[in-house]
Formats: sequence, C-alpha cells, structure tokens
Amino acid sequence: MQFEPPLQEGRLLRRYKRFLADIETTSGELLTIHCANTGSMLNCMSEGARIWFSRSNDLKRKLPGTWEIGETPHGRLAVINTGRANALVEEALRAGLIAELNGFTQLKREVPYGQERSRIDFRLDYPAGPAFVEVKSVTLGFADSRVAAFPDARTERGSKHLRELAALAREGIRAVQLYCVNLTDIEAVRPAEEIDPAYAAALREAVSAGVEVLAYGAEVSAQGVRLTKRLEVRL
Repeated sequence: MQFEPPLQEGRLLRRYKRFLADIETTSGELLTIHCANTGSMLNCMSEGARIWFSRSNDLKRKLPGTWEIGETPHGRLAVINTGRANALVEEALRAGLIAELNGFTQLKREVPYGQERSRIDFRLDYPAGPAFVEVKSVTLGFADSRVAAFPDARTERGSKHLRELAALAREGIRAVQLYCVNLTDIEAVRPAEEIDPAYAAALREAVSAGVEVLAYGAEVSAQGVRLTKRLEVRL
C-alpha cells in the first residue's frame, strides 16, 4: 500500500475526544485532523512526537486530514489509522503473501454471519468450503520487548467476534483470527491479559474450539505500508 499523494509530516500536540488530534506541520501550520482510531492508543503516542498525515482537498470534509502514522515513545512506527488494516490484509491476500490462506476462489468483505449478528471482515471461498477471517489491528508495544499485544483497551466487541468464530469452528467451518501487527520491530504478538482478561480467555477458548490464530507483521514507512512476514503468536 503506497500513500498517494505522499504523506505530510508534523508533530503531535495532543489527541482528544478520541477522534481529534491537534498537530503542527513542519512548516509551522497548526491543524486539527481526524484520528481514525477507537482504541486507547496506549504506548502509541506522545506529545511532540513525529506524525505523518494524509491531507484531503475535499471541501465537504470537516477536517483537512487524517493521522496515518505515528512515532511511538519507544521509537517504533505505528499505523494509527486502523481503517488501513483490512486494506492491507486484502492486498496481502490477493498477492498470495499469507500462505495459510492461499488458494481461495472468491473474496467477500463485511459478510453478515453468526448468532450475535456480526459481520466478518473476510469470507474466503475455497473448493472445500469457506473460511471466515476476522482482522484486528495491533499497535500496542512495550519498552525493551519485541512482543506486541492486543487489545489496548477492554473490548467486548472483540470477545464477541471470538465467540462467533468459535461457534463456526465447532460446526466444522474454517475460522481464522488474523492479527495485523501495524508496528515496527516486532517478532511476536500475545493477548493483553493485563488489560482485558476476558478477551484473553475468549481467545484461548476459541483456539480450543478450533479457531486458527495468525499474525503478520507490517513494514511501515512514510511512503507506504505492507505486510511482510508471519509472526509468532504466544497464547
């Protein structure tokens, strides 16, 4: 995924009301831009840190740009815009970069399913039957550790998705939880049990039910982002 037009650089002044960020561009321009991230962004931002944003010329937009990438307090780069995760995964799927999911004949996005009225990120159709793939964007890192964690805040929605996947697996339908690790210098991912023990328990229960858990790491720069390698999952 290449950024077109190229991202612009600035520094973070503050993030507030979840979806707003005040920044100063390298030319000294003060802007309020959209923060497309519903999480806590724990360990993912600090005031004064470098950020990169996409600027929009759409006059119908209330805000002139979107925060795309940020430099973390630990010197890593993180994809702040969680809306990029599904596009990254789709790009990787179609390019055959996720070996465990190769060979599908059709890809569908946002397909309704499940007893709790969910929507799966991807339904992949194979000759032997479908696979349901749920994607989560991971940006929570820690100092002196190359193991990232998910989630960065309590997520009942995330636990619900795991229950839905587990129900599919018990019926003999292929179900996959895919962590898109949008953080540089990471070698593994784990459930953040210290933040959301219910999610960690739901993940382990889903694995016991037959849900596959995959993690792929991203190469992140101001020029573009792409998934490059499979990471270890530590349960």
